[in-house]
Amino acid sequence: MNNKSKESLLKIKWQEINGWKVAFIILATILIGASLVVMTRLTQERENFSELIEQQPVLTGEPLLAIRSQKAQINKIVAIYLEDLQKEAKKEEQNYQFVLKNEALISGEFDLLGFPLRFYLYLDPFVMDDGNVQLKAKSLSVGALNLPITQVLRMIAKTPELPKWIEVKPKEETIVLRLDQFEIGNGLYLKAEKINLVEDEIEFSLYLAETSTSTKKSEE
Repeated sequence: MNNKSKESLLKIKWQEINGWKVAFIILATILIGASLVVMTRLTQERENFSELIEQQPVLTGEPLLAIRSQKAQINKIVAIYLEDLQKEAKKEEQNYQFVLKNEALISGEFDLLGFPLRFYLYLDPFVMDDGNVQLKAKSLSVGALNLPITQVLRMIAKTPELPKWIEVKPKEETIVLRLDQFEIGNGLYLKAEKINLVEDEIEFSLYLAETSTSTKKSEE
C-alpha cells in the first residue's frame, strides 16, 4: 500500500468517529480498569493471557490525538460510568466508587462465603515503557479484616467477566491495564504518556494500529 493510500485510509477512519465521543470513552476507561475487576463474582478462571500477547497490535507513527486531563474530570466521568454500570448489576445493594486523589482508591462490596464484605483498595498508577498502565496495590482493607493483597488478587484473577485487557498479577501485587489490547474501535488504541496524581497531570495518546498478524499478511 503506497503512502497516498495509507493517508486516505487514515482520513476515512478518523472521520467516522465523533471526536468528543472518543474522548469520553478514553477518559472513562483509562483509570477505571481496576474497578472493573471487583464488580463481578469471583468464581471462574480467566483465559490464558499468553494468547493475547500473540495478537498484540503495533503502534507506529505519530499519535492522532493527544489527551490531557485532571483528576476532577476523570472522577466525574468515572462516577457516571459506574452509575450506569451498577444499574445493570445483579445486586441492588452494590455500590462501587473510584476516586483519584494523590492515589487511586477503589471501594465497594463483594461476596465471600455468602457474606458481603466492604473493601478499600489503594493503588499507585505507573506508566510502563510500552504505554500500558500498571496499578501497584499499596494496601487493602476488607471490612474489619486486613487480608493479604495477594490472596484478594488471586480471587480477582478468577473473575469470569474480567476484561481480557486487564492482567492481574497476584505475586507482584499489581494490575496491568493492557491498553495495547483494548481497541476503542476502527483500529484505534491508546498509549499512556504521563500519570502524576500529585501534580494532577494525566496524559494519553491515541494511535491507529495494525495487528502483527495483519502486518505479516500484507507483507506476503
